[in-house]
Amino acid sequence: MALGSRLRQLGEALGAQAEKVYQMYGVNMEPKWFPVFFLLKDGNCMAITALAEAIGHSHASVSKIVKEMTRAGICSSEKVPGDGRINQVCLTAQGRAELEKFQRQSADVETVVAELLGQSQNNLWEAISEFEYLLDERNFFTRIKEQYQERVQAKLELVEFEEKYTKAFSKLNYDWIEKFFKVEESDRAMLDAPQEYILDKGGYIVMAVYENNPVGTGALIKQVDNKFELAKMAVDDSAKGLGIGYLMGTHLLEVAKKLGGKSVFLESNTKLTPAINLYKKLGFRRIVGEPSPYARCNIQMEVEV
Repeated sequence: MALGSRLRQLGEALGAQAEKVYQMYGVNMEPKWFPVFFLLKDGNCMAITALAEAIGHSHASVSKIVKEMTRAGICSSEKVPGDGRINQVCLTAQGRAELEKFQRQSADVETVVAELLGQSQNNLWEAISEFEYLLDERNFFTRIKEQYQERVQAKLELVEFEEKYTKAFSKLNYDWIEKFFKVEESDRAMLDAPQEYILDKGGYIVMAVYENNPVGTGALIKQVDNKFELAKMAVDDSAKGLGIGYLMGTHLLEVAKKLGGKSVFLESNTKLTPAINLYKKLGFRRIVGEPSPYARCNIQMEVEV
């Protein structure tokens, strides 16, 4: 907000001074019309879409400027010969009459701008271009989100399941299932007795703990032929978007490998877009496996470890 405010203040200050410059040179235009006038000054006629693309403004913004310039008699809008769907914008005789004064003004402005940039330790124009390029690579929100996730994850612990986490394991999964689906009998057996149905059969459960509070969980269920099922993955709503699912998934795949697993499969539902994207990020690919015991399952995925 501070950066945006500073740039806005600078823009407003330059805009106010620009109005005085136009008045001094007797150029009958508003400063905000400059980009459109500049593109048309060589006698070119351009469609509003092309003008907007060249200037980097929205179509609506350029359309509004063209209407203002048309009312002032600076330009006109007419249909493109042979294609009545497209309007092209051209300078009028009145607009072309402003060219001589405009060119004198532009020459002096360019000299002053070059002088200002030369006197500055940092070239503002190049700095803004560089800043825009960096934000195109990774936008502002993404960078802040990464910083936020890094700070939270530094306090996050991935710990092996203990009896004291039984209620948390059950609640996290019940909350998740009930939010999107209906709890099934196969769910209840594992969620109410994870020691008996998962751990005692060669499986593994991880708990994600943040500041002593369990906020996520996931399990490996032992299958035949050195295969594990990734299941019972759930993250509390208060901790969504922090990358906890990816950390747990990576951890569980590493554990599966240490336990002698050759592959890990999972069952999910395609309406859970964030979850499906997470599994793809972890390397899972869609397969056609045995029929699922869960009514909510409509996709199966697998990855080698």
